[in-house]
Amino acid sequence: MTFKDLKLIEPLLRAVHREGYETPSPIQQQTIPPMLAGHDILGCAQTGTGKTAAFALPTLQTLCKQPTGSTRVLRALILTPTRELALQITESFQAYGRYTGLKTVCIFGGVPQNAQVKAWQAGIDILVATPGRLNDLIGQKLCDLRTVSIFTLDEADRMLDMGFIHDVKKIIAKLPAKRQTLLFSATMPKEIEALAASILKNPQKIAVAPVASTVETIAQSVYFVDKPNKIELLLHLLDDDNIVSVLVFSRTKHGADRICKKLCRAGIAARAIHGDKSQNSRQSALREFKQGQVRVLVATDIAARGIDIDQLSHVINYDLPNEPETYVHRIGRTGRAGLSGKAISLCDFDEKAYLKAIEKLIKKEVSVVNKHPWPMQNFEPAPPKPQRPPRRRN
Repeated sequence: MTFKDLKLIEPLLRAVHREGYETPSPIQQQTIPPMLAGHDILGCAQTGTGKTAAFALPTLQTLCKQPTGSTRVLRALILTPTRELALQITESFQAYGRYTGLKTVCIFGGVPQNAQVKAWQAGIDILVATPGRLNDLIGQKLCDLRTVSIFTLDEADRMLDMGFIHDVKKIIAKLPAKRQTLLFSATMPKEIEALAASILKNPQKIAVAPVASTVETIAQSVYFVDKPNKIELLLHLLDDDNIVSVLVFSRTKHGADRICKKLCRAGIAARAIHGDKSQNSRQSALREFKQGQVRVLVATDIAARGIDIDQLSHVINYDLPNEPETYVHRIGRTGRAGLSGKAISLCDFDEKAYLKAIEKLIKKEVSVVNKHPWPMQNFEPAPPKPQRPPRRRN
């Protein structure tokens, strides 16, 4: 099957060809025809499957065929949980829509709103937004959603994890009842199923892989190591020149900064990215990493989704996540678009329960690497941290 077989219009086919795409992915083959037919979509797909093009291309085509007046009005809204993902989706819409004349604008928090408001007021067709900033602008009566005809909720389960569902529901309440709605999620917890049932009308259900499955092209391994020796083991692993580019996951922001500093002291080009970094700092780190100027990007789970890095060779879980689904999202940063990749986890004694939960979810055992310089010596749980005595009140 080709993109032409999906009945895409010539400007989109030209843009797709320019992007180097030849064959639509399974989720694109299953999503584009029913979406062009006007159906609501409930999509369950793991990361790296080509989901953005699956909803961007038919959205652009539908808007191209709608009659428009003399001024631009917002007709498509894409809601996504993080700034990074919002920017990437915007770039995709601009690339696919370069020959359509449609205008896409991105708004997100963490930066002054003036430029975003001016872009909106100049007239737009498509808005990509994060929930917090969009609600802020709605509250200031700077945004009107009454003309939206296509609404896409992307990474719905991540919205739930990050506590955005209340904000999402407030935005949905501002949308017209008559619209086409698309909801995409990597997993389908009960809360997301309930949300989908409340906003979708007779949706086409699309699932291109089992829920929370891991990509078959990713080689997964785990090293058992005591927590104090993790940084030494990480440095040892990075001695391997085959690790060309690596995304290292830390559980905390402070941990990400600490790991980054130690790597830099060892002469390894590294940058950290997390929620406390400024937008400019985060975008600069991503740009340097994608361009190969930085070998290691250390991230918290804000980067587990929404960072699309071509040919990322490795993902290393410096800290195992306490939610097994997060592991799937993390390692999905590599092995994208049919390419191979490697996912390495460093597991201390206290994280063994997390590893068991991960293996139960993915229905396979992660290969254990026993031969390394820092094998686990501590086979007892860490003692609890002492509690601070309460302050005396004068």
